[in-house]
Amino acid sequence: KQKTMILSGLLFPALWGLALGGSPSVQIGGLFPRGADQEYSAFRIGMVQFGTVEFRLTPHIDNLEVANSFAITNCFCSQFSRGVYAIFGFYDKKSVNTITSFCETLHVSFITPSFPADGLNQFVLQMRPDIKGPLISLVEYYKWEKFAYLYDSDRGLSTLQAVLDTAAERKWQVTAINVGNLKDEWKDEAYRSLFQDLENKKERRVILDCEQDKVKDIMEQVITIGRHVKGYHYIIANFGFVDGDLSKIQYGGANVSGFQIVDFDDPLVAKFDQRWEALEEKEYPGADSRIRYTSALTYDAVQVMTEAFRLLHKQRIDISRRGNNGDCLANPAVPWAQGLEIERALKQVRVDGLTGNIQFDQYGRRVNYTVNVMELKNSGPVKIGYWNEMDKMVVTKSDLFPNDTMGMENKTVVVTTILEAPYVMLKKNAELFTDNERYEGYCVDLAAEIAKHCGFKYQLRIVADGKYGARDAETKIWNGMVGELVYGAYVCHLTNSFSFHC
Repeated sequence: KQKTMILSGLLFPALWGLALGGSPSVQIGGLFPRGADQEYSAFRIGMVQFGTVEFRLTPHIDNLEVANSFAITNCFCSQFSRGVYAIFGFYDKKSVNTITSFCETLHVSFITPSFPADGLNQFVLQMRPDIKGPLISLVEYYKWEKFAYLYDSDRGLSTLQAVLDTAAERKWQVTAINVGNLKDEWKDEAYRSLFQDLENKKERRVILDCEQDKVKDIMEQVITIGRHVKGYHYIIANFGFVDGDLSKIQYGGANVSGFQIVDFDDPLVAKFDQRWEALEEKEYPGADSRIRYTSALTYDAVQVMTEAFRLLHKQRIDISRRGNNGDCLANPAVPWAQGLEIERALKQVRVDGLTGNIQFDQYGRRVNYTVNVMELKNSGPVKIGYWNEMDKMVVTKSDLFPNDTMGMENKTVVVTTILEAPYVMLKKNAELFTDNERYEGYCVDLAAEIAKHCGFKYQLRIVADGKYGARDAETKIWNGMVGELVYGAYVCHLTNSFSFHC
């Protein structure tokens, strides 16, 4: 019943417009990469949520491979010939120049959550803020002077250039490594080899300038080779720190930092989150998990477009495209006369969205934005401060790294061990008991006494492969109890030498 009420609340603006006899249609183009299911769901919800009786946004959607400039050209020209007023979409390094060129030539505004494009692009509105300032401030805060910088060239090179320029000024030693364009069948081995090389060079401070899917792949290999333990520090250079699953690295001991632009403690975000959770995943793919920052930027983009056209409607500015639907490849090109009015209106928008204050400068870049600075603790991701253009980095939480400063009091830890008499054994009637009560033996009694003395709770778990642990000579991967401990599955282990290791 509650889910139905929330959904009807989302649909009400659209139904209201229909009840009043319909509204003028504003055609909007949409270019979505394949696999961007959650982003598309956020786009659709935004279309409904920000509906108005003054007009309605009508989307024309194309799904394509954004790295293919030929596909981008076909879809952009198709959208233009349909008479769209603006285009929302994504690009990557290979297609960004194609899109910006069309926009400049035809005076069509392109609203995007993709990485900020290099240069000054009059008709491109960047929903994603620039990460250069927050990233450099965080490096300065940690007083890093020597580190590795892993970047994905598909996201552009402007952030890398800013880091290298600052490094030259501050005399930092930076090892820059491109982790883009790795073939899927070789990437795991390549990541392991890369981090082994870094270890040989004593490089234990690493910036990951990648999207979350690549961060996930890298971190999995970091865990596999045991580089997620105390002494290592990683900065994730995107705005979705909580978007990825950090649970596997959470107890390893390594320091992990990053940025979060969607503040789930904000009342506006919390209200949206409640509605988002009520959506049916079959109808809205991706709604079964928390909204990612790229999806939040997409949702906010719909609000920005709606506000811009509302402003034009209020000012009674004619933006019709009568007789202006044409060939985007015409020679000479015929720019849309009203395109300048829409570009101006988009840049005048100032609203509060899921990604905070949304405001743009004359070049369509986000200004006056705030991002939270995050660190990974044993309890999970924690906000330790924020960054904005005026104050730069502000630390609001004092209990910062190292990650292992907290004691074990009042904690529940998982203890891995193996079955071996007389140290750890199943009771004869073990099926009548649950949890730790199923076991007996010298090590079982030892664990109980240590927990009682130190004041923590624990759960005994039997290691799946029944081994103490050895390292494979080829894969360099540990198995057994040692593997469980190294790769973060458990916190402590018991051995038959009566030792308790955490």
